[in-house]
Amino acid sequence: MTTSQRSTGKSERERAAPGGVELLALELQQIQSAESQLSSVLPSLAEAVESEQLRELLELREKQGERILGELEAAFGELEEDPPKKKNVAAEGLIEAAQEHIRELEEGPALDAALIAGIQKVEHYCIAAWGTARSLAEATGHKTTVRAMEQELEDGRSLDEKLTELAEKEITPALLSEEVEGEGSEDEEGEQVGEQEGKQAGRKGGGSGSRRQEPRH
Repeated sequence: MTTSQRSTGKSERERAAPGGVELLALELQQIQSAESQLSSVLPSLAEAVESEQLRELLELREKQGERILGELEAAFGELEEDPPKKKNVAAEGLIEAAQEHIRELEEGPALDAALIAGIQKVEHYCIAAWGTARSLAEATGHKTTVRAMEQELEDGRSLDEKLTELAEKEITPALLSEEVEGEGSEDEEGEQVGEQEGKQAGRKGGGSGSRRQEPRH
């Protein structure tokens, strides 16, 4: 047995050598897993955000996910392939990271900004997967799948741009404004404490100075 065979535990004969259609089916199955996982958490993410526009974009993505899952069923029918169900662990990690923000951050611009970043990471992964699936479908002559993936690419890029625009024009300015207001209130509190300490010191000083000793005869 060679070193490579020992390290993998499989011989060359045992290793899979899928063709183009099989690879396409496997890629679509991973997309299906990612979309199923994302669809299950989007309602809770939408409920947690403060920005109404961000909530609408997350709800839009949820509807797109429902459509994608339907298109995937049609694609599997076209391929006449039924790949084994396997959880998409890459998407799982990205989605879990986005959910972690809800547990760690309170509602407001900071949470909205973190969720935009998290959702965009998931969307960038999906865009890469859709692009791969489109290329494989085009190479293997599956036109229905090509059209479906092209539509997802268009919608995904559009959503990504809208999220970036929202972050730049609304969420980030609100976050920075909140920080400035917080610093201002801290300065005011410091000034008030200083004034109170000054008054107390003045009263103590005035009290000691008012005691005059009568001259002794």
